Amino acid sequence: MSAEKKIQNEPASKQSLRVWLKLLKASSTIESALRRKLRGQHRSTMPRFDVMSALDRHPNGLKMSEVSDLLRVSNGNVTTIVDRLVEDGLVQRRQIPGDRRAIEISLTAEGRTTFASQAAAHEVWVAEMLVGLGRNSLDDLNHMLEDLNAHLEILEGRK
Repeated sequence: MSAEKKIQNEPASKQSLRVWLKLLKASSTIESALRRKLRGQHRSTMPRFDVMSALDRHPNGLKMSEVSDLLRVSNGNVTTIVDRLVEDGLVQRRQIPGDRRAIEISLTAEGRTTFASQAAAHEVWVAEMLVGLGRNSLDDLNHMLEDLNAHLEILEGRK
């Protein structure tokens, strides 16, 4: 039996596992390249980029807990990253009136400029890595991944 026939006749669970492993490999490869490029060309890290990206999408600021929720990381991880971003003058903290425990963070003007430069480079890097797929394949893959993410959110009870 040919390898193609064998794959067609295997249980759906095996096919699902194969797809998941390929998604994981592609994601890992892309993320590793992005980490390397951010470090090499912007002296930054992916976690810093992710926090700044979340703040860029919310120009009025976010509570620390909201950043944690958006990025799906612990409050402690966000606090460490934000501490360094504040030291570098890229993020500012402010007390939320009426809530002594809540802190809101936002990008500074320098943070917005720095992130804009990083985001533009990031977009080019991703485009360079995926250019071989072609526009139609990218559209198809985008739709499939939207369907997958919607399904996963339902399974996790978030929708």
